Amino acid sequence: MKKLMIAALLTACVAGPAFTTPAWAALKPGDTAPDFTAKGSLGGKDFTFNLKDALKKGPVVVYFYPSAYTGGCDAEAHAFAEDADKFAAAGAQIVGVSADSLDRLKVFSDDPEFCAGKFPIASDADTNEIGHGFIERVTFVVGRDGKVLSTMSSADDHLSPVDHVDKSLALVQSLKK
Repeated sequence: MKKLMIAALLTACVAGPAFTTPAWAALKPGDTAPDFTAKGSLGGKDFTFNLKDALKKGPVVVYFYPSAYTGGCDAEAHAFAEDADKFAAAGAQIVGVSADSLDRLKVFSDDPEFCAGKFPIASDADTNEIGHGFIERVTFVVGRDGKVLSTMSSADDHLSPVDHVDKSLALVQSLKK
């Protein structure tokens, strides 16, 4: 069940032989984000993330990335870490979700070149195995009401990983006004 909920929320398009189900369409602005709970890491320590609980505190930026230590994923994690204080000042939380194992995420979440312990990252390793076909990076901004406010996909919008961060930050800052 966890696999289906997170995949429905976070994968815009999955292609390749490792997935046996059809490609998932991205949630669009106005859609209700399904609640999910996932184990992960924050600063190298075990962490459990629950979307419903996080939304009680403010909007949540959920970004799906295929794998740590890969080009665009690394750039996006680093940019989120650099702007983590700005997201917090706007009342928003960040969570990254990848197909990596928890052990890999523990190292990545604490690495000063990437997440730097600034925000949690969760594992949905059941969704797919690394070494598969293509999985897009997708960033969702979810409002306190659980509705998707924005969806940005690496394939559809041609934005760089840093652009995903900048646009997400601008949106959550505009909500605070």
